[in-house]
Amino acid sequence: MYLLYILVGILLLGAAVGPVLYWDKGRRSLVLAIRSLWLHKMRAFLSVLGIIIGTGAVITLMAFGEGSMQEALDAIRKLGATNIIVRSVKPPENSATAGRSRVAIYGLTQDDYDHFAVLQQGGTITRMVPMRIFPQEMRRLHLMFTGRAVGTTAAYAEINDIPLALGRFLRPEDEENHENVAVLGSRVAQGLFPFEDPLGKTLKLGQSEWVVIGVLKSRTPVGDTGGSMAEDYNNDVYIPLTTCNEHFGSVITYRQAGSFQREQVQLSQVTLTVSDIDKVRTTGELIKSILSRHYRDDTAVSVPLDKLEHAEAEKRRFLGLLAMIAGISLVVGGIGIMNIMLATVTERTREIGIRRALGAKRRDITMQFLIEAVVQTSLGGLLGTLFGLFFAFVVPPAAEWLWGWHLPAQVTALPIFLALIVAVVVGVGFGLYPAYRAAMLDPIEALRHE
Repeated sequence: MYLLYILVGILLLGAAVGPVLYWDKGRRSLVLAIRSLWLHKMRAFLSVLGIIIGTGAVITLMAFGEGSMQEALDAIRKLGATNIIVRSVKPPENSATAGRSRVAIYGLTQDDYDHFAVLQQGGTITRMVPMRIFPQEMRRLHLMFTGRAVGTTAAYAEINDIPLALGRFLRPEDEENHENVAVLGSRVAQGLFPFEDPLGKTLKLGQSEWVVIGVLKSRTPVGDTGGSMAEDYNNDVYIPLTTCNEHFGSVITYRQAGSFQREQVQLSQVTLTVSDIDKVRTTGELIKSILSRHYRDDTAVSVPLDKLEHAEAEKRRFLGLLAMIAGISLVVGGIGIMNIMLATVTERTREIGIRRALGAKRRDITMQFLIEAVVQTSLGGLLGTLFGLFFAFVVPPAAEWLWGWHLPAQVTALPIFLALIVAVVVGVGFGLYPAYRAAMLDPIEALRHE
Protein backbone atom coordinates (compact mmCIF):
# COMPACT_ATOMS: atom_id res chain seq x y z
CA MET A 1 0.00 0.00 0.00
CA TYR A 2 2.75 2.45 0.91
CA LEU A 3 4.64 1.62 -2.31
CA LEU A 4 1.46 2.69 -4.06
CA TYR A 5 1.63 6.02 -2.21
CA ILE A 6 5.20 6.50 -3.44
CA LEU A 7 4.22 5.65 -7.01
CA VAL A 8 1.36 8.14 -6.86
CA GLY A 9 3.78 10.74 -5.54
CA ILE A 10 6.14 10.04 -8.43
CA LEU A 11 3.20 10.47 -10.81
CA LEU A 12 2.44 13.83 -9.19
CA LEU A 13 6.03 14.91 -9.75
CA GLY A 14 5.77 13.64 -13.31
CA ALA A 15 2.65 15.72 -13.79
CA ALA A 16 4.61 18.76 -12.60
CA VAL A 17 7.55 18.28 -15.01
CA GLY A 18 5.67 16.42 -17.73
CA PRO A 19 4.71 19.52 -19.74
CA VAL A 20 8.39 20.50 -19.79
CA LEU A 21 9.30 17.19 -21.45
CA TYR A 22 6.77 17.74 -24.24
CA TRP A 23 8.27 21.15 -25.01
CA ASP A 24 11.38 20.83 -27.16
CA LYS A 25 13.26 23.63 -25.42
CA GLY A 26 12.06 22.29 -22.13
CA ARG A 27 13.62 18.90 -22.83
CA ARG A 28 16.91 20.50 -23.76
CA SER A 29 16.81 22.64 -20.60
CA LEU A 30 16.13 19.54 -18.52
CA VAL A 31 19.09 17.71 -20.07
CA LEU A 32 21.35 20.72 -19.48
CA ALA A 33 20.13 20.98 -15.88
CA ILE A 34 20.83 17.32 -15.15
CA ARG A 35 24.28 17.53 -16.76
CA SER A 36 25.12 20.62 -14.74
CA LEU A 37 24.06 18.94 -11.51
CA TRP A 38 25.96 15.76 -12.40
CA LEU A 39 29.17 17.74 -12.91
CA HIS A 40 28.90 18.97 -9.31
CA LYS A 41 27.42 15.93 -7.57
CA MET A 42 28.65 16.71 -4.06
CA ARG A 43 27.51 20.32 -4.20
CA ALA A 44 24.12 19.28 -5.57
CA PHE A 45 23.71 16.67 -2.82
CA LEU A 46 24.62 19.13 -0.08
CA SER A 47 22.21 21.69 -1.50
CA VAL A 48 19.29 19.22 -1.39
CA LEU A 49 20.25 17.77 2.01
CA GLY A 50 17.95 20.24 3.73
CA ILE A 51 15.04 19.13 1.51
CA ILE A 52 15.81 15.46 2.25
CA ILE A 53 15.87 16.11 5.99
CA GLY A 54 12.79 18.32 5.83
CA THR A 55 10.71 15.86 3.81
CA GLY A 56 11.84 12.94 5.96
CA ALA A 57 11.02 14.95 9.10
CA VAL A 58 7.53 15.76 7.81
CA ILE A 59 6.71 12.10 7.13
CA THR A 60 8.40 10.73 10.28
CA LEU A 61 6.93 13.27 12.69
CA MET A 62 3.47 13.00 11.15
CA ALA A 63 3.69 9.18 11.33
CA PHE A 64 4.66 9.16 15.02
CA GLY A 65 2.14 11.89 15.83
CA GLU A 66 -0.63 10.08 13.96
CA GLY A 67 0.26 6.78 15.64
CA SER A 68 0.30 8.23 19.16
CA MET A 69 -2.94 10.16 18.73
CA GLN A 70 -4.65 7.22 17.01
CA GLU A 71 -3.71 4.94 19.90
CA ALA A 72 -5.24 7.40 22.35
CA LEU A 73 -8.39 7.67 20.23
CA ASP A 74 -8.66 3.88 20.01
CA ALA A 75 -8.44 3.64 23.80
CA ILE A 76 -11.33 6.10 24.10
CA ARG A 77 -13.32 4.32 21.37
CA LYS A 78 -13.01 1.09 23.36
CA LEU A 79 -15.07 2.80 26.05
CA GLY A 80 -17.81 3.10 23.42
CA ALA A 81 -19.07 6.20 21.61
CA THR A 82 -22.66 5.24 22.55
CA ASN A 83 -21.81 4.38 26.15
CA ILE A 84 -22.39 6.38 29.30
CA ILE A 85 -20.25 5.45 32.29
CA VAL A 86 -21.52 6.22 35.79
CA ARG A 87 -19.08 5.74 38.65
CA SER A 88 -19.09 5.96 42.40
CA VAL A 89 -16.73 8.64 43.72
CA LYS A 90 -15.64 8.82 47.35
CA PRO A 91 -16.50 12.26 48.75
CA PRO A 92 -13.74 14.38 50.33
CA GLU A 93 -12.90 13.57 53.95
CA ASN A 94 -13.76 17.11 54.99
CA SER A 95 -17.35 16.83 53.77
CA ALA A 96 -20.20 17.52 56.16
CA THR A 97 -20.84 13.83 56.68
CA ALA A 98 -17.26 12.79 57.30
CA GLY A 99 -16.63 11.06 60.59
CA ARG A 100 -20.27 10.27 61.35
CA SER A 101 -19.79 6.57 60.71
CA ARG A 102 -16.94 4.15 60.88
CA VAL A 103 -18.13 2.80 57.52
CA ALA A 104 -17.90 5.16 54.53
CA ILE A 105 -21.22 4.81 52.69
CA TYR A 106 -21.38 6.45 49.27
CA GLY A 107 -21.83 5.92 45.55
CA LEU A 108 -24.31 4.17 43.32
CA THR A 109 -27.08 2.12 44.87
CA GLN A 110 -29.39 -0.62 43.66
CA ASP A 111 -32.16 1.99 43.68
CA ASP A 112 -30.19 4.06 41.14
CA TYR A 113 -29.76 0.96 39.01
CA ASP A 114 -33.52 0.33 39.10
CA HIS A 115 -34.16 3.89 37.90
CA PHE A 116 -31.72 3.33 35.02
CA ALA A 117 -33.71 0.18 34.17
CA VAL A 118 -36.77 2.37 33.50
CA LEU A 119 -34.83 4.02 30.65
CA GLN A 120 -33.92 0.55 29.37
CA GLN A 121 -37.58 -0.45 29.33
CA GLY A 122 -38.37 2.70 27.33
CA GLY A 123 -35.86 1.70 24.65
CA THR A 124 -33.42 4.57 25.23
CA ILE A 125 -30.86 2.24 26.82
CA THR A 126 -30.16 -1.13 25.23
CA ARG A 127 -27.73 -2.61 27.77
CA MET A 128 -26.58 -2.02 31.35
CA VAL A 129 -23.49 -3.54 32.96
CA PRO A 130 -23.15 -3.18 36.76
CA MET A 131 -19.77 -3.58 38.46
CA ARG A 132 -18.30 -3.78 41.94
CA ILE A 133 -14.59 -2.96 42.10
CA PHE A 134 -12.42 -3.13 45.22
CA PRO A 135 -8.78 -3.91 46.16
CA GLN A 136 -8.15 -7.54 46.98
CA GLU A 137 -5.23 -9.83 47.78
CA MET A 138 -5.03 -12.92 45.59
CA ARG A 139 -3.14 -16.03 46.66
CA ARG A 140 -1.93 -19.16 44.92
CA LEU A 141 0.15 -21.51 47.13
CA HIS A 142 3.05 -19.32 48.36
CA LEU A 143 2.48 -16.60 45.75
CA MET A 144 0.52 -13.42 46.43
CA PHE A 145 -0.68 -10.63 44.14
CA THR A 146 -2.45 -7.41 45.09
CA GLY A 147 -4.93 -6.27 42.47
CA ARG A 148 -8.63 -5.57 42.08
CA ALA A 149 -11.62 -7.86 42.28
CA VAL A 150 -14.25 -6.90 39.71
CA GLY A 151 -17.72 -8.32 40.19
CA THR A 152 -19.67 -7.97 36.94
CA THR A 153 -21.87 -9.76 34.41
CA ALA A 154 -21.29 -11.54 31.10
CA ALA A 155 -22.29 -8.37 29.19
CA TYR A 156 -19.04 -6.73 30.32
CA ALA A 157 -17.13 -8.63 27.62
CA GLU A 158 -19.55 -7.48 24.91
CA ILE A 159 -19.51 -3.83 25.88
CA ASN A 160 -15.73 -3.62 26.32
CA ASP A 161 -14.55 -5.96 23.52
CA ILE A 162 -12.48 -8.13 25.87
CA PRO A 163 -9.41 -9.75 24.23
CA LEU A 164 -9.10 -13.32 25.56
CA ALA A 165 -5.78 -15.13 25.60
CA LEU A 166 -7.04 -18.41 27.13
CA GLY A 167 -10.37 -19.94 28.06
CA ARG A 168 -13.59 -17.94 28.19
CA PHE A 169 -15.20 -14.98 29.92
CA LEU A 170 -18.11 -15.08 32.34
CA ARG A 171 -21.45 -16.47 31.15
CA PRO A 172 -25.01 -15.72 32.37
CA GLU A 173 -25.26 -19.18 33.96
CA ASP A 174 -22.20 -18.42 36.10
CA GLU A 175 -24.09 -15.55 37.68
CA GLU A 176 -27.38 -17.45 37.93
CA ASN A 177 -25.71 -20.43 39.65
CA HIS A 178 -23.45 -18.27 41.86
CA GLU A 179 -20.38 -20.05 40.53
CA ASN A 180 -16.93 -19.49 42.08
CA VAL A 181 -15.21 -18.83 38.75
CA ALA A 182 -12.68 -16.13 37.84
CA VAL A 183 -11.13 -14.57 34.73
CA LEU A 184 -7.61 -13.21 35.30
CA GLY A 185 -5.97 -10.12 33.92
CA SER A 186 -2.66 -10.76 32.15
CA ARG A 187 -0.46 -9.49 34.99
CA VAL A 188 -2.39 -11.44 37.63
CA ALA A 189 -1.89 -14.64 35.59
CA GLN A 190 1.85 -13.95 35.29
CA GLY A 191 2.16 -13.24 39.01
CA LEU A 192 0.23 -16.25 40.33
CA PHE A 193 0.86 -18.79 37.56
CA PRO A 194 4.30 -17.89 36.18
CA PHE A 195 5.22 -21.35 34.90
CA GLU A 196 1.92 -23.17 34.37
CA ASP A 197 -1.36 -22.98 32.52
CA PRO A 198 -3.84 -21.32 34.92
CA LEU A 199 -6.99 -22.78 33.32
CA GLY A 200 -8.76 -25.11 35.74
CA LYS A 201 -6.44 -24.14 38.62
CA THR A 202 -7.68 -22.41 41.77
CA LEU A 203 -6.69 -19.22 43.53
CA LYS A 204 -7.86 -17.70 46.77
CA LEU A 205 -9.83 -14.45 46.95
CA GLY A 206 -10.71 -13.52 50.49
CA GLN A 207 -11.60 -16.76 52.25
CA SER A 208 -12.91 -18.58 49.14
CA GLU A 209 -11.41 -20.71 46.40
CA TRP A 210 -12.08 -19.66 42.81
CA VAL A 211 -11.55 -21.69 39.62
CA VAL A 212 -9.79 -19.94 36.76
CA ILE A 213 -11.84 -20.18 33.55
CA GLY A 214 -10.05 -17.58 31.41
CA VAL A 215 -7.08 -15.26 31.00
CA LEU A 216 -7.19 -11.91 29.21
CA LYS A 217 -4.59 -10.52 26.84
CA SER A 218 -2.63 -7.49 27.99
CA ARG A 219 -4.72 -4.31 27.70
CA THR A 220 -3.36 -0.78 27.35
CA PRO A 221 -4.17 1.35 30.43
CA VAL A 222 -6.55 4.20 29.58
CA GLY A 223 -7.52 7.37 31.36
CA ASP A 224 -9.88 6.84 34.22
CA THR A 225 -13.38 7.76 33.13
CA GLY A 226 -14.04 9.42 36.41
CA GLY A 227 -10.77 11.16 37.04
CA SER A 228 -7.32 11.76 35.68
CA MET A 229 -5.56 8.54 36.65
CA ALA A 230 -4.88 5.70 34.25
CA GLU A 231 -6.80 2.49 34.91
CA ASP A 232 -4.71 -0.67 34.52
CA TYR A 233 -7.03 -3.57 33.70
CA ASN A 234 -4.20 -6.12 33.73
CA ASN A 235 -4.33 -6.27 37.55
CA ASP A 236 -8.03 -7.23 37.65
CA VAL A 237 -9.80 -10.50 38.42
CA TYR A 238 -13.35 -10.76 37.04
CA ILE A 239 -15.94 -12.75 39.00
CA PRO A 240 -19.76 -13.05 38.78
CA LEU A 241 -21.49 -10.14 40.53
CA THR A 242 -23.93 -12.36 42.44
CA THR A 243 -21.12 -14.54 43.78
CA CYS A 244 -19.12 -11.43 44.64
CA ASN A 245 -21.96 -10.01 46.76
CA GLU A 246 -22.51 -13.38 48.39
CA HIS A 247 -18.89 -13.87 49.48
CA PHE A 248 -17.75 -10.31 50.20
CA GLY A 249 -20.99 -8.72 51.42
CA SER A 250 -21.80 -5.03 51.16
CA VAL A 251 -18.96 -3.71 53.34
CA ILE A 252 -15.38 -4.01 52.12
CA THR A 253 -12.49 -3.70 54.58
CA TYR A 254 -8.99 -2.99 53.24
CA ARG A 255 -5.70 -1.64 54.47
CA GLN A 256 -4.52 1.74 53.21
CA ALA A 257 -1.64 3.93 54.44
CA GLY A 258 -1.09 1.76 57.52
CA SER A 259 -4.75 1.82 58.65
CA PHE A 260 -7.92 -0.15 58.03
CA GLN A 261 -10.75 1.43 56.09
CA ARG A 262 -14.28 0.15 55.65
CA GLU A 263 -16.48 1.17 52.76
CA GLN A 264 -19.98 0.28 51.67
CA VAL A 265 -20.49 0.78 47.96
CA GLN A 266 -23.31 -1.19 46.41
CA LEU A 267 -22.16 -0.56 42.82
CA SER A 268 -18.81 0.92 41.82
CA GLN A 269 -19.75 1.50 38.18
CA VAL A 270 -22.60 1.10 35.74
CA THR A 271 -21.98 1.24 31.99
CA LEU A 272 -25.04 1.99 29.89
CA THR A 273 -25.29 1.61 26.10
CA VAL A 274 -27.57 4.13 24.39
CA SER A 275 -29.63 2.99 21.40
CA ASP A 276 -28.68 5.97 19.19
CA ILE A 277 -25.55 8.10 19.19
CA ASP A 278 -27.73 11.22 18.80
CA LYS A 279 -29.37 10.42 22.14
CA VAL A 280 -26.14 10.03 24.12
CA ARG A 281 -25.94 13.58 25.49
CA THR A 282 -29.64 13.89 26.32
CA THR A 283 -29.56 10.50 28.04
CA GLY A 284 -26.50 11.65 29.97
CA GLU A 285 -28.48 14.60 31.26
CA LEU A 286 -31.31 12.26 32.30
CA ILE A 287 -28.81 10.12 34.20
CA LYS A 288 -27.48 13.21 35.99
CA SER A 289 -31.01 14.24 36.96
CA ILE A 290 -31.62 10.77 38.44
CA LEU A 291 -28.39 11.00 40.45
CA SER A 292 -29.26 14.50 41.70
CA ARG A 293 -31.29 12.73 44.42
CA HIS A 294 -27.98 12.04 46.19
CA TYR A 295 -27.39 14.56 48.97
CA ARG A 296 -23.68 14.81 48.15
CA ASP A 297 -21.41 14.51 45.13
CA ASP A 298 -20.55 10.82 45.30
CA THR A 299 -21.08 9.90 41.64
CA ALA A 300 -19.57 10.96 38.31
CA VAL A 301 -21.04 10.66 34.81
CA SER A 302 -18.63 10.27 31.93
CA VAL A 303 -19.58 10.41 28.24
CA PRO A 304 -16.78 8.91 26.10
CA LEU A 305 -18.30 10.61 23.03
CA ASP A 306 -17.33 14.00 24.46
CA LYS A 307 -13.83 12.74 25.20
CA LEU A 308 -13.57 11.30 21.68
CA GLU A 309 -14.57 14.54 19.98
CA HIS A 310 -12.22 16.53 22.20
CA ALA A 311 -9.36 14.12 21.49
CA GLU A 312 -10.00 14.30 17.73
CA ALA A 313 -9.87 18.09 17.87
CA GLU A 314 -6.62 17.88 19.85
CA LYS A 315 -5.27 15.46 17.25
CA ARG A 316 -5.93 17.91 14.43
CA ARG A 317 -4.22 20.72 16.30
CA PHE A 318 -1.27 18.51 17.25
CA LEU A 319 -0.72 17.22 13.72
CA GLY A 320 -1.04 20.75 12.35
CA LEU A 321 1.67 21.89 14.75
CA LEU A 322 3.92 19.00 13.72
CA ALA A 323 3.38 19.81 10.05
CA MET A 324 4.25 23.46 10.67
CA ILE A 325 7.44 22.57 12.56
CA ALA A 326 8.52 20.07 9.93
CA GLY A 327 7.63 22.52 7.16
CA ILE A 328 10.10 25.01 8.59
CA SER A 329 12.93 22.61 7.77
CA LEU A 330 11.68 22.49 4.18
CA VAL A 331 11.86 26.27 3.99
CA VAL A 332 15.38 26.20 5.45
CA GLY A 333 16.31 23.64 2.80
CA GLY A 334 14.86 25.91 0.12
CA ILE A 335 16.98 28.81 1.37
CA GLY A 336 20.05 26.59 1.06
CA ILE A 337 19.16 25.76 -2.52
CA MET A 338 18.65 29.45 -3.33
CA ASN A 339 22.07 30.29 -1.93
CA ILE A 340 23.72 27.58 -4.01
CA MET A 341 21.80 28.66 -7.11
CA LEU A 342 22.90 32.30 -6.66
CA ALA A 343 26.50 31.13 -6.36
CA THR A 344 25.99 28.99 -9.48
CA VAL A 345 24.70 31.99 -11.43
CA THR A 346 27.86 33.93 -10.57
CA GLU A 347 30.04 30.94 -11.44
CA ARG A 348 28.34 30.40 -14.82
CA THR A 349 28.04 34.01 -15.86
CA ARG A 350 30.25 33.50 -18.92
CA GLU A 351 28.20 30.45 -19.98
CA ILE A 352 25.04 32.54 -19.73
CA GLY A 353 26.64 35.23 -21.91
CA ILE A 354 27.59 32.68 -24.58
CA ARG A 355 24.08 31.24 -24.65
CA ARG A 356 22.56 34.70 -24.96
CA ALA A 357 24.99 35.54 -27.77
CA LEU A 358 23.94 32.38 -29.63
CA GLY A 359 20.28 33.41 -29.52
CA ALA A 360 18.95 32.11 -26.21
CA LYS A 361 16.17 34.30 -24.83
CA ARG A 362 15.74 35.36 -21.25
CA ARG A 363 12.90 32.89 -20.75
CA ASP A 364 15.25 30.08 -21.88
CA ILE A 365 17.81 31.06 -19.24
CA THR A 366 15.06 31.34 -16.64
CA MET A 367 13.70 27.92 -17.56
CA GLN A 368 17.14 26.28 -17.36
CA PHE A 369 17.91 27.48 -13.84
CA LEU A 370 14.34 26.96 -12.66
CA ILE A 371 14.41 23.35 -13.88
CA GLU A 372 17.70 22.80 -12.06
CA ALA A 373 16.11 23.97 -8.81
CA VAL A 374 12.97 21.85 -9.31
CA VAL A 375 15.02 18.75 -10.21
CA GLN A 376 17.05 19.14 -7.02
CA THR A 377 14.05 19.61 -4.76
CA SER A 378 12.09 16.81 -6.49
CA LEU A 379 14.94 14.33 -6.02
CA GLY A 380 15.37 15.56 -2.47
CA GLY A 381 11.64 15.06 -1.87
CA LEU A 382 11.76 11.49 -3.16
CA LEU A 383 14.85 10.61 -1.10
CA GLY A 384 13.32 12.28 1.97
CA THR A 385 10.13 10.27 1.49
CA LEU A 386 12.10 7.04 1.39
CA PHE A 387 14.04 8.01 4.53
CA GLY A 388 10.84 9.06 6.31
CA LEU A 389 9.13 5.75 5.51
CA PHE A 390 12.26 3.88 6.58
CA PHE A 391 12.28 5.55 10.00
CA ALA A 392 8.50 5.18 10.42
CA PHE A 393 8.60 1.44 9.75
CA VAL A 394 11.99 0.42 11.16
CA VAL A 395 12.44 2.55 14.29
CA PRO A 396 9.29 1.42 16.24
CA PRO A 397 10.00 -2.35 16.11
CA ALA A 398 13.73 -1.73 16.68
CA ALA A 399 13.03 0.43 19.75
CA GLU A 400 10.57 -2.18 21.05
CA TRP A 401 13.10 -4.97 20.60
CA LEU A 402 16.20 -3.16 21.88
CA TRP A 403 14.90 -0.98 24.71
CA GLY A 404 11.27 -2.00 25.21
CA TRP A 405 10.02 1.43 24.09
CA HIS A 406 6.54 1.62 22.62
CA LEU A 407 6.63 4.05 19.68
CA PRO A 408 3.38 3.79 17.71
CA ALA A 409 3.64 5.01 14.11
CA GLN A 410 0.99 5.18 11.43
CA VAL A 411 1.82 6.33 7.91
CA THR A 412 -0.96 7.96 5.90
CA ALA A 413 -1.05 9.14 2.31
CA LEU A 414 -1.61 12.84 3.02
CA PRO A 415 1.84 13.67 4.52
CA ILE A 416 3.56 11.91 1.59
CA PHE A 417 1.57 13.84 -0.98
CA LEU A 418 2.06 17.13 0.85
CA ALA A 419 5.80 16.57 1.29
CA LEU A 420 6.33 15.82 -2.40
CA ILE A 421 4.17 18.69 -3.59
CA VAL A 422 5.79 21.13 -1.17
CA ALA A 423 9.22 19.96 -2.39
CA VAL A 424 8.28 20.99 -5.95
CA VAL A 425 6.78 24.28 -4.73
CA VAL A 426 9.95 25.03 -2.74
CA GLY A 427 12.03 24.39 -5.88
CA VAL A 428 9.93 26.81 -7.90
CA GLY A 429 9.70 29.41 -5.14
CA PHE A 430 13.36 29.49 -4.15
CA GLY A 431 14.69 28.86 -7.67
CA LEU A 432 12.75 31.68 -9.25
CA TYR A 433 14.91 34.54 -7.96
CA PRO A 434 18.27 32.99 -9.00
CA ALA A 435 16.75 32.16 -12.39
CA TYR A 436 15.56 35.75 -12.73
CA ARG A 437 19.01 37.05 -11.79
CA ALA A 438 20.58 34.82 -14.42
CA ALA A 439 18.12 35.90 -17.12
CA MET A 440 18.62 39.61 -16.40
CA LEU A 441 22.40 39.53 -16.89
CA ASP A 442 23.63 41.77 -19.70
CA PRO A 443 25.03 39.49 -22.47
CA ILE A 444 28.04 41.72 -23.19
CA GLU A 445 28.96 42.08 -19.53
CA ALA A 446 28.48 38.33 -19.07
CA LEU A 447 30.88 37.55 -21.93
CA ARG A 448 33.50 39.83 -20.42
CA HIS A 449 33.16 38.12 -17.00
CA GLU A 450 36.11 36.04 -15.84
